[in-house]
Amino acid sequence: MPKETTPESGRIQARFAALREQGRAGLVTYMMAGDPDTAAAQAVLEGLPAAGADIIELGMPFSDPMADGPTIQAAAQRALKQGQTLKGTLAMLARFREKDADTPVVLMGYYNPIHSHGVEQFAADAAAAGADGAIIVDLPPEEAPELTGPFAAHGLHLIMLTAPTTDEKRLPAVLDHAGGFLYYVSITGITGTRSADETQVAEAVARLRAKTDLPIAVGFGIRTPDQAAAIARAADAAVVGSALVERIATGDDPLGFVAALAEGVRGARP
Repeated sequence: MPKETTPESGRIQARFAALREQGRAGLVTYMMAGDPDTAAAQAVLEGLPAAGADIIELGMPFSDPMADGPTIQAAAQRALKQGQTLKGTLAMLARFREKDADTPVVLMGYYNPIHSHGVEQFAADAAAAGADGAIIVDLPPEEAPELTGPFAAHGLHLIMLTAPTTDEKRLPAVLDHAGGFLYYVSITGITGTRSADETQVAEAVARLRAKTDLPIAVGFGIRTPDQAAAIARAADAAVVGSALVERIATGDDPLGFVAALAEGVRGARP
């Protein structure tokens, strides 16, 4: 087993430890910073923990989100049109931390804005704002060492992605750099399109558990409380993104939706 997959201290580890004590899986929610505008996004961000989100993924808007479907692409465009920047995203997180010191927050996005900001500076600024780590969707494991050093120096986790196409030869390269938790992308393709098969997810999670001690979160294609509950029966956390982003865009009670998802996740295990 790669030595770097051993969990370390921090908000993410504390949250998963608490979930294990409670005998349940967690709910991870994704939202786009600055969508539909700064004030509305800040209100949703600050309301997520009370609604039932155990971990928050905060999207960093980017003009070419290649792994995302139409829903999150549109959210990124709305945010960028409103003038959202990487610095503005970190400012959102810093304001959130003034009220919430415990909920883990992971920045999620693409490498280009980080490269433009400067890797060392990004790590320092993200940590200062209160981030616990980052998911860089288009970062292959071969390029991960460019981030792992600066991230480790500032107490940040690089959360790596695996997918149904990640074979036994490729998986060790992913795990060598993984921290915080492992994100299993349950379907091939872009976000917000189709749903995963519960049996296939359970088999994939079991395979990953044999290779790493990191908690395993499963995302892509989870749109309802029942689907979140099904994933929570197998994984350490269920990740919901596009379905929540849709409700944020329409103003259709996004926090109420999160509460329903949380109820499903919390009732998934007897």
